[in-house]
Amino acid sequence: MINHVEIYTDGSSRGNPGPGGLGVVLRSNGKQKEIAEGYQMTTNNRMELMAVIRGLEALKKEGLNITIYSDSKYVVDSFSKGWVFSWVKKPGFGGKKNQDLWMRFLDLARLHTVSFVWVKGHADNYFNNICDQLATKAADNGPHMKDTGFRPV
Repeated sequence: MINHVEIYTDGSSRGNPGPGGLGVVLRSNGKQKEIAEGYQMTTNNRMELMAVIRGLEALKKEGLNITIYSDSKYVVDSFSKGWVFSWVKKPGFGGKKNQDLWMRFLDLARLHTVSFVWVKGHADNYFNNICDQLATKAADNGPHMKDTGFRPV
């Protein structure tokens, strides 16, 4: 019976904004699944957050204990330090970027018990390095989908 899932994530953007990609590795009960997606025009922070979302969307059950590993301080700290929960309470999301993705993430996170672990990027974490390879390959080679929430500044 599955009750704990590890999700490793990474996002990449060439140009920031520019073509982007995400990489995800899901691990549970000795099984592993990889996800990679490329986007036409986006930002690094959007891809980091979208990788977490795509990992959560890939789960088929609710009520799981999930540990998400990310090299994005933006994503990890926003959730772990509770910032996103105060943004939600403010009009216009407190002026913070990526409201569409944060709301999507929060809807998914409510279905589980989620914790985050920050890992140093491009270092010695094997699964983070796989995610980095998946994300950069998707950013460089596509196919590239449209990031419908991306708004150029």
